[in-house]
Amino acid sequence: MPLFLLELEKKLDEFAAEGSAPGFRLFLSSDPANSIPIGLLEKSIKLTNEPPSGVKQNMKRAFTFFTKESFEDKDPKIKTILFSLCYFHTVMLERRKFGPKGWNMMYPFSVGDLRDSALVMNNYMETNAASGKIPWDDLKYLIGQIMYGGHIVDDRDRVFTIAFLDNLMNDGLLDEAELFPFIEGKNITFKCPAPNTYDKYIEYIETECPPETPLAFGMDPNAEIDFRTG
Repeated sequence: MPLFLLELEKKLDEFAAEGSAPGFRLFLSSDPANSIPIGLLEKSIKLTNEPPSGVKQNMKRAFTFFTKESFEDKDPKIKTILFSLCYFHTVMLERRKFGPKGWNMMYPFSVGDLRDSALVMNNYMETNAASGKIPWDDLKYLIGQIMYGGHIVDDRDRVFTIAFLDNLMNDGLLDEAELFPFIEGKNITFKCPAPNTYDKYIEYIETECPPETPLAFGMDPNAEIDFRTG
């Protein structure tokens, strides 16, 4: 809203000249943008919220987005799927740092995609609770084609997203399946833990998450060489 910000800056100058109330505060939030007036920035106390870097920190941030109270009441199957969804969210974010090797376009994936995917998953699971079956195909379509897929405009990126979800979200997930995509000759593992308490999941992320590796994102280890030296 660049034109509005110019008007806002003028309004603030008028308020200051008239003598605004001592308790008056204006809070603004924004993604990085060059259209924010310099004068407005100079008048502001600026706080930045940088996204974490790495699988462990992104996993922890994604998981702790959900409150302990709401998580503890969930069905064990939902807990497992939610953990895998946090891992999927981490992959979608972390592949961006590899540039065109990660994604052909820069996509604005955010915690809102994780929140909405978790909400849809929870609703679907409750609806199908009587059957005892997990609607994997429906969940993969909604998450991969609509929630996260709604950002994706490149066909190859969409193919990867669907393939990654196919590898991740299936009946094997309920049996402590391997989360990292299998790559011949590589033995780095990170399994989906058995349903547990909220605190135990966080402890698992802290202690069991392997060192940073492109394998976590379905990429060849050589991708890191280019990333580090690029």
